[in-house]
Amino acid sequence: MATIPEIVANPSELSQSLRDSHGRQIHDLRVSITDRCNYKCVYCRTGQAGAQYAELSTAEYLRLIRSFVSLGIEKVRLTGGEPLLRRDLPEIIREMATWRTPSGSPLDIAVTTNGHLLEDLAKPLKAAGLSRVTVSMDAVDQTIFERITRIPGSYQAVVRGIRAAQQAGFERVKVNCVLLRGFNDNQIEAFAHFARREDVIVRFIEFMPLEEDRLWTPEMVVPLREIVARLSAVFPLRPLPPNSASETARRYGFSDGSSAGNKGEIGIIAPVTQAFCGACSRIRLTSDGKIRTCLFSNIEHDLYGQMCRGASDEALQEFIVRTVEKKEARHHIGEPGFLKPSRSMVHIGG
Repeated sequence: MATIPEIVANPSELSQSLRDSHGRQIHDLRVSITDRCNYKCVYCRTGQAGAQYAELSTAEYLRLIRSFVSLGIEKVRLTGGEPLLRRDLPEIIREMATWRTPSGSPLDIAVTTNGHLLEDLAKPLKAAGLSRVTVSMDAVDQTIFERITRIPGSYQAVVRGIRAAQQAGFERVKVNCVLLRGFNDNQIEAFAHFARREDVIVRFIEFMPLEEDRLWTPEMVVPLREIVARLSAVFPLRPLPPNSASETARRYGFSDGSSAGNKGEIGIIAPVTQAFCGACSRIRLTSDGKIRTCLFSNIEHDLYGQMCRGASDEALQEFIVRTVEKKEARHHIGEPGFLKPSRSMVHIGG
């Protein structure tokens, strides 16, 4: 693997804590390392086109990510597309696991995957230094799931992947489900049973206007209050405290968990009906090296282009600092004049 040069910032010029102009500290980086995916989920891809954006080399991703970490990023989530399609994923994680944040702490490294290849890769990724795994899974009914993914056998592959991750030592596996009314909202109660049976954290996500077909309407959103009410009718829930001030999910445990031995947890991410922009701590890097300051940005900032033009490590850091300062105060979903982002979710990175 190519040697990644040590990045040393001048403390008098660059802060080791990224902040935007609204006073929010930015400590989470999400990086798409591929625009490719082995699924064609009907709400995500049209099925007419696959990857549209380029990928960088191992060394290029590592250099860009390292620039963020040197400025105070504490958590890096590798996404796609489907990141497990990158054969160098263990190599990327292994190198990142040797890094330390400016405070001296190990880097928190996570992956979001559709889980199809996880059964064989869970142990190697854990051994490489991966901290956490999140699996995208939009139904627990096999027929519905495979209608969504358009891949035969995908449901059982993902379930095996989740169990393999647990066996590899990932104790808090998260399962993300994007809910669309009239599409998979009949899976809400079934997911509660799945969370308890498999001892996973199921997180429901309100559907956002990020799909390729641009068919989003407010009526398609299943709001947080409805999800909580429906789950509570099956298994009474109890609110759990957030893990951090910037956590996106509202957390719930099962009220009978301690007495009945049931485990599992529910999280609800409600960016549409209960936006959490005021505590946003995230910045994104696309597979082709563009910084996106918000999921709903219509402007991208070409960090990779800076690197290709010969920018020094310090110049890359300065570019990142200036870009983070421009981070939007909030999204404007549902407001008059709202413009959908310049890329769909699959091309931004989950």
